[in-house]
Amino acid sequence: MLLDCAVVGGGPAGLSASLVLGRARRKTILFDDNKPRNAVTNEAHGYLTRDGINPQEMKKIAHAELSHYPDVRIEKQRVKEVKEVNGLFHLTTENGESFQSKKLILATGLKEILPAVKHVEEFYGMSLFNCPYCDGWELKDQPLAIISESQWAFNMAKMVSNWSNDLVVCTNGKSKLTDEEKRILESQGIIIREEKIKSLSGKSGKLEEIEFDGGQKIQRTGGLVTPDSKQASSIGESLGCRLNDKGGIEVDSFKRTTIEGVFACGDTVIEGPAQLIIAASEGSMAAFGVNSDLVEEKFAKKKEL
Repeated sequence: MLLDCAVVGGGPAGLSASLVLGRARRKTILFDDNKPRNAVTNEAHGYLTRDGINPQEMKKIAHAELSHYPDVRIEKQRVKEVKEVNGLFHLTTENGESFQSKKLILATGLKEILPAVKHVEEFYGMSLFNCPYCDGWELKDQPLAIISESQWAFNMAKMVSNWSNDLVVCTNGKSKLTDEEKRILESQGIIIREEKIKSLSGKSGKLEEIEFDGGQKIQRTGGLVTPDSKQASSIGESLGCRLNDKGGIEVDSFKRTTIEGVFACGDTVIEGPAQLIIAASEGSMAAFGVNSDLVEEKFAKKKEL
């Protein structure tokens, strides 16, 4: 069977794209290996009518809604390779199965690279987060740490001060703060610790203490980190999709990439804040783009005849 569209990635962007395509009567397969970036997250926030929902529960609801559309199928396996041959996309999965599709949507997301701090993984998603809009409310008025080895430490500290005035910026021995940025933060009562972090400690995912290499300790109940990120899949690059200056796949307003027939959405494009509701919106836009192009191609063929 020749698909109208293959959607690679089963997060909110891929799910939303599949829903729109199903309603547009497009033969679609959604490929999902169920290894989301937010696997450590117990609650997702900022999604209207679903605030506080567990991401896996949201996915369960989405699958149930997709089941109403006979043209949409879900394959719970990873796409290993995609090649373009004569205008069609040939997909090969990790199980060795092959599929062909007219269009391709990449919603494969990102992989996070956390700061090199001992035990940080134990608290990430429980009391340490990366998005103040997603989790700032739950951290409000608490003593917080901003753990950042990147140039984003300054902006993150300014943003998080909206939720708490008790902040310590910890750069883990890799400070990229300028003297002027330090002056601005300190003028707002924000403490800066530039020494290397020895370890984090706490119980059941709840941060309690940060110990530095010199032996000094500070008490913190949570905080924000600024992880680095990379594409979770190399499919886009292997097809020749151009990347933007943030490492995301470059797209237009309808999520078309620089490769004809390939679309990208969600965290894969790294265009702004990473929230579920934004990713879902981008998935819808990608589906609009796919359907619009398929319609135009249909009429162009009739015109040629």
